[in-house]
Amino acid sequence: MPHSALDAPISPLRQRLIDDMTLRRFSQETQCIYLRDVGRLATFLGRPPDTATADDLRRFQVWQQDDGVPVPTMNSIVSALRFFFTHTVDRPDLARKLVRLAHPRKLPVVLSRDEVARLLNATTCLKHQAALSVAYGAGLRVAEVATLKVTDIDSERMLIQVERGKGGRYHNAMLSADLLTLLRQWWIAGRRQGVMHRDGWLFPGQHPMKPISTRQLHRIVVEAAQAADIAKRVGPHTLRHSFATHLLEDGVDIRVIQVLLGHAKLDNTALYAKIATRTVRAVTSPLDRLGLFKPGEISPDG
Repeated sequence: MPHSALDAPISPLRQRLIDDMTLRRFSQETQCIYLRDVGRLATFLGRPPDTATADDLRRFQVWQQDDGVPVPTMNSIVSALRFFFTHTVDRPDLARKLVRLAHPRKLPVVLSRDEVARLLNATTCLKHQAALSVAYGAGLRVAEVATLKVTDIDSERMLIQVERGKGGRYHNAMLSADLLTLLRQWWIAGRRQGVMHRDGWLFPGQHPMKPISTRQLHRIVVEAAQAADIAKRVGPHTLRHSFATHLLEDGVDIRVIQVLLGHAKLDNTALYAKIATRTVRAVTSPLDRLGLFKPGEISPDG
């Protein structure tokens, strides 16, 4: 993705914000978003954002709402500004003035197991198949897949070490036997192609010294879904959603799934209970337990 927000001239305040985010291991993508959103406040004020008052913040949010800014975008801006006022300029009193709006969360798109198999088989090369298989088989975010290194694969403990998950958190993801087999096949092929190195990226980009981009991974998923004749709107995160939903349908405890996904809050994992259709179908309705209605016993006259 373009990084123009990071490439702009650096003021002392901007550099302090970048340093605060880097210290907390924010991804470059997150840093770009936060810099952009703090910049929106500066543009609205016409002066540096650290001079904002509580009334300025109220007017800024009212203006966004009147201007038709989507609620998810407004809430994303609130996250950036709360970080800025809490950590960069040490004004937590202003951070508390920012209002996060309630927004009904849409249920994510989930693929069936057959659709996942068709999608993975529709990839055009071993590297792409391995990358998407990691997204589904380990439930990783697209940025986590992109930045995996060869040394992150722990075949002895059958774990994938995710060094920089969301918010810079570290966690271990599962490594299945079949996924390890596929990754070993990719390792052999990558070494033969001269793009794989023991201390290098697991999925190198067009330049072997750089990782594959999240944008490219998104394109790979979309093209594979089209080739597999899957009509649903899918992206790399669809595979992560499918991973969690399929585990829940298989009876895996939701708290275990929370750990595997690297979620900080159980509420985020609980969303998948709403879309686990096999789990719903496995529940016996209390009406059925009454035994009132038997097949063939209902009069055709009603």
